[in-house]
Amino acid sequence: MTVINGEVAAGFEPVRDAFAANFAEREDIGAAVCVYQDGRPVVDLWAGVADPDTGRPWERDTLQLVYSATKGASATAAHLLAQRGELDLDAPVAEYWPEFAANGKAEIPVRWLLSHQAGLVALDRPVPLDEALAWHPMAAALAAQRPQWAPGTAHGYHGRTWGWLVGEVIRRVSGRTPGRFFAEEIAEPLGLDFFIGLPAGERNRLSRMVYRKPDVDLTTVPEESIPEELRDLVAAWRDPNSLSNRAYAITDPANIDFDSLEVQAAELPSSNGIGTAHALARMYASLIGEVDGVCLLAPETLASATDEQASGQDQVMLVPSRFSTGYMLPTETIPMTGPSAFGHTGRGGSLGFADPEHGIGFGYVMNHIIGGPDDIRATALAEALRKSLA
Repeated sequence: MTVINGEVAAGFEPVRDAFAANFAEREDIGAAVCVYQDGRPVVDLWAGVADPDTGRPWERDTLQLVYSATKGASATAAHLLAQRGELDLDAPVAEYWPEFAANGKAEIPVRWLLSHQAGLVALDRPVPLDEALAWHPMAAALAAQRPQWAPGTAHGYHGRTWGWLVGEVIRRVSGRTPGRFFAEEIAEPLGLDFFIGLPAGERNRLSRMVYRKPDVDLTTVPEESIPEELRDLVAAWRDPNSLSNRAYAITDPANIDFDSLEVQAAELPSSNGIGTAHALARMYASLIGEVDGVCLLAPETLASATDEQASGQDQVMLVPSRFSTGYMLPTETIPMTGPSAFGHTGRGGSLGFADPEHGIGFGYVMNHIIGGPDDIRATALAEALRKSLA
């Protein structure tokens, strides 16, 4: 039986039980979960193995790559600039980034970048990976790219491009790279163990990811054997020219090794954030209230940041999705803790969110990358939290 380390405040024991069940029943290897309520931690748990190859245990300060949960941190940086009056989310992107006006993009507002409505999910010509990691060549390619649909008429998850699009606006406005801006303006004031661009000196705390192969590869299953509700999605997976595939093929090679030193050290504001569950929970808690004297967003900024901007069928994921200006909003498959919640998931299961109605900041990170509809680890923790709140 896996030993569960950490503390739980009275009334939040269901979260601890669900966390233990993630190891006993749901294949967690190493993981951590943290919950803040009204600015103070009420759940702070960690367990398991950080490196299965060596048996190194997961510690309170173990770092974990959280994939797209990074987008919540990067969106927060954009909203902080907006709050300061340095960035107008309704102004054309080209006002801050003149080259972006190419190919009919002169009127696209910053808000559409954040809410996945810009139609810039893919590139006609992928950028060599080493150049993409160097930042400027990818930003230039996106500035020159034509949209895949009329901007503002639909939405589709900009899984990879979102980071360079939003990050370049942050860089142009602040004069700092997005990772540096986050470090200096968000992580440092809050004391967050979270990095967009991992310093070399922190690598010894990083967990080693384990990737579970799917039990069934739906792309090889005969069409008549695929459930009807999944056929459009599977057809898109099988088509190399579909947006579902091209959205993740913007570099050459298309597959990015997120275990590599070069990728972890680069700044990918959409997908390579590395931190702790405690840092995620603390950041989200600071968006909705004061945490040790720090409150990042004023009520009016928060209301603007979390107002729904796009919902319905996603042009890339081909399932319903909901977005505010940079954050995911609750859906049937990602309920969080209620209708007022907002946050972001990451590939394989990580999740960070806030729930203003209940004063909650939540973070869950893990090194067993599973994903898919059968991965209910984060959902089970959120359900247990709802039970505790009730």
